[in-house]
Amino acid sequence: MTLTERTLRRAWHDLAKGTDLLDDAMLPPIGTSPEEYGRQVPSGEGLFLVLDTAGTVHGHIGPYREVFATRDLDEVLYFAAEDAIRGIAAHIASRSPGTGPVANLVTGQAQLMDRVGPAWGRRFRGGGAADVRPEAPCGLDPYEGFAWIAGGWRDQDPYTHLTFFRGEGVTPEAIALAHGADPAQVAAGTRLAELRDMDGGAKDYWDLVWQTCCFGRSGDWVFLLHHETPPGVGDLRAALDGIGVRESVHLSAASAKAIYTFDYLRDGRRVDDDWGILELIWYERGRAPYFRGGQLDFVNRAVRRAELDHPEVTDKFALYFHALQTAFGLGLPRRDIEEGSVHAALWARRDG
Repeated sequence: MTLTERTLRRAWHDLAKGTDLLDDAMLPPIGTSPEEYGRQVPSGEGLFLVLDTAGTVHGHIGPYREVFATRDLDEVLYFAAEDAIRGIAAHIASRSPGTGPVANLVTGQAQLMDRVGPAWGRRFRGGGAADVRPEAPCGLDPYEGFAWIAGGWRDQDPYTHLTFFRGEGVTPEAIALAHGADPAQVAAGTRLAELRDMDGGAKDYWDLVWQTCCFGRSGDWVFLLHHETPPGVGDLRAALDGIGVRESVHLSAASAKAIYTFDYLRDGRRVDDDWGILELIWYERGRAPYFRGGQLDFVNRAVRRAELDHPEVTDKFALYFHALQTAFGLGLPRRDIEEGSVHAALWARRDG
């Protein structure tokens, strides 16, 4: 069946008749071009349905961010209901006593979706595009992995870039050297605290740290923290391929803006559904951050699990980092970094 605006409105009307939560006016606006978003959604928030001539419905949050595309009528109705229910849950949560709106929003969405239909409640809790069983609760302290870094990182503390690398035989030392670390210090096992004292206090630590990196291993991943890669390193992509890197997760922070970026590469190609590097400031609690049913739908599922498991985590970036921890198995040794016992090195000098 080819979807038309008439088909969508009739199906939504039938859905709304079966529940006391929805009505005809809550169907997201429908148009024929993403450029209509600003006119159709004057608030600048919420879902907009773009119906093309082939009968495919493209869901948009903003004119440039397509969050799903489907010709399946039931899928369109689910995504539209999910968005409408989010608005209801936000209204209720903002007026709830005690724990407040952040704690109650996503659990409230799940309970309301149960009322529309148990299968849709289960699907919402799963977080992905398909109706699959939700993941079991993670059972972890959300700040034990690497979410602890989220708060201070807004001030570029301790570094601007954090990258995780994985591949057979990949070592922390090889990663550091590929990025331009001083070979003698890498071989000597120099620690971050030693670098702080190396110049006898002649240089301010803030100036010194911009010339350093620190590195190590956490589980299957090697991590590297640094500011800017020094000039003259050469073809970094080729160097990483040469030492066996097959996956990398790169996060960066912009000072004073509370903006973090996420970039995942596998076998030398970006995994992103053609979205490009994502600024995490666009993440909104209770709304899947990536294209539904796309390459990063497993992250959508991890984010939803984190939202349901940890309503007490009010920092949305910390919550997001915890989701990345569970999705990829990432970790970062907090004590080693804060106490300076993590391995570190200055960038090698490249005179001339």
